Amino acid sequence: MNSTTSTTHTLLRAEGFSCPSCVGKIEKQVGRLAGVADVKVNFASARIEVEHDPATASVEDLVAAVAKAGYTARPAAF
Repeated sequence: MNSTTSTTHTLLRAEGFSCPSCVGKIEKQVGRLAGVADVKVNFASARIEVEHDPATASVEDLVAAVAKAGYTARPAAF
Protein backbone atom coordinates (compact mmCIF):
# COMPACT_ATOMS: atom_id res chain seq x y z
CA MET A 1 0.00 0.00 0.00
CA ASN A 2 1.19 3.48 -0.68
CA SER A 3 1.18 6.20 1.94
CA THR A 4 -0.84 8.76 0.00
CA THR A 5 -4.33 9.52 1.18
CA SER A 6 -6.93 8.14 -1.16
CA THR A 7 -10.05 10.13 -1.81
CA THR A 8 -13.37 8.92 -3.06
CA HIS A 9 -16.03 10.76 -5.02
CA THR A 10 -19.45 10.79 -3.37
CA LEU A 11 -22.61 12.13 -4.92
CA LEU A 12 -25.46 13.29 -2.70
CA ARG A 13 -28.93 14.44 -3.68
CA ALA A 14 -30.20 17.37 -1.67
CA GLU A 15 -33.72 18.39 -0.77
CA GLY A 16 -34.97 21.75 0.41
CA PHE A 17 -32.97 23.99 -1.91
CA SER A 18 -34.94 27.19 -2.31
CA CYS A 19 -32.31 29.69 -3.37
CA PRO A 20 -28.83 29.84 -4.89
CA SER A 21 -27.44 31.10 -1.57
CA CYS A 22 -28.12 27.63 -0.19
CA VAL A 23 -25.16 26.45 -2.26
CA GLY A 24 -22.65 28.54 -0.32
CA LYS A 25 -24.01 27.43 3.05
CA ILE A 26 -23.72 23.76 2.14
CA GLU A 27 -20.27 24.09 0.55
CA LYS A 28 -19.01 25.94 3.63
CA GLN A 29 -20.44 23.42 6.10
CA VAL A 30 -19.31 20.28 4.25
CA GLY A 31 -15.95 21.86 3.37
CA ARG A 32 -15.17 22.30 7.07
CA LEU A 33 -15.07 18.54 7.63
CA ALA A 34 -11.66 16.96 8.08
CA GLY A 35 -10.89 14.73 5.12
CA VAL A 36 -12.96 16.73 2.60
CA ALA A 37 -10.82 17.82 -0.35
CA ASP A 38 -13.47 19.45 -2.54
CA VAL A 39 -17.19 20.23 -2.51
CA LYS A 40 -19.30 21.27 -5.49
CA VAL A 41 -23.01 21.97 -5.18
CA ASN A 42 -25.15 22.22 -8.29
CA PHE A 43 -28.25 24.26 -7.46
CA ALA A 44 -30.19 23.37 -10.63
CA SER A 45 -29.86 19.60 -10.21
CA ALA A 46 -29.68 19.59 -6.37
CA ARG A 47 -26.51 17.52 -6.53
CA ILE A 48 -23.67 17.73 -4.05
CA GLU A 49 -20.38 16.25 -5.24
CA VAL A 50 -17.72 15.67 -2.62
CA GLU A 51 -14.12 14.47 -2.92
CA HIS A 52 -13.21 13.08 0.48
CA ASP A 53 -11.16 10.55 2.41
CA PRO A 54 -13.76 7.98 3.50
CA ALA A 55 -11.63 6.97 6.49
CA THR A 56 -11.83 10.52 7.85
CA ALA A 57 -15.15 11.83 6.50
CA SER A 58 -17.77 9.13 5.97
CA VAL A 59 -20.87 9.50 3.82
CA GLU A 60 -22.82 9.78 7.08
CA ASP A 61 -20.56 12.68 8.11
CA LEU A 62 -21.28 14.42 4.80
CA VAL A 63 -25.05 13.95 5.19
CA ALA A 64 -24.83 15.24 8.78
CA ALA A 65 -22.92 18.35 7.63
CA VAL A 66 -25.62 19.09 5.04
CA ALA A 67 -28.24 18.66 7.78
CA LYS A 68 -26.29 21.07 9.98
CA ALA A 69 -26.57 23.63 7.16
CA GLY A 70 -30.35 23.13 7.29
CA TYR A 71 -30.95 20.79 4.36
CA THR A 72 -31.65 17.13 3.78
CA ALA A 73 -29.31 15.02 1.67
CA ARG A 74 -29.03 11.36 0.84
CA PRO A 75 -26.46 9.32 -1.09
CA ALA A 76 -27.26 9.02 -4.79
CA ALA A 77 -26.33 6.24 -7.16
CA PHE A 78 -26.03 8.69 -10.07
